[in-house]
Amino acid sequence: MSSEADNPEQSNPKRLQAEDHYYRALDLVAEGDQNSAITAYEKALEIDPTFADAMHGLTRALQDSDRLDEAIAVAKRLLELDPEDILAHTCLSILYQHKGMVPEAEAEGNKARILGWKKELKAKGKS
Repeated sequence: MSSEADNPEQSNPKRLQAEDHYYRALDLVAEGDQNSAITAYEKALEIDPTFADAMHGLTRALQDSDRLDEAIAVAKRLLELDPEDILAHTCLSILYQHKGMVPEAEAEGNKARILGWKKELKAKGKS
């Protein structure tokens, strides 16, 4: 059995509240209700502004709603929290592509690839 000390998120009621909104957002995305999903992701982030999974979800929901500038802002915020987030660089590359910002898209795609290679090399070094 694991105790609350093993998983600090279990003992953090704010994080649990943020996760409730996050999981609601996932359900809303599955139902095709992007606008309500965006609101739920935003509520999760109001409670926990560092909730990376909620930021990833919000980025995608905004992209699917053709709110590209807002999605780019969220992806950039993700990268402020974790500059080595491969998915955030990939998302940013896709968003830039949708906006026709080819040099920026290529640069972000390259960053994602390099980080992926570094991660792969690191994993090979541990085996």
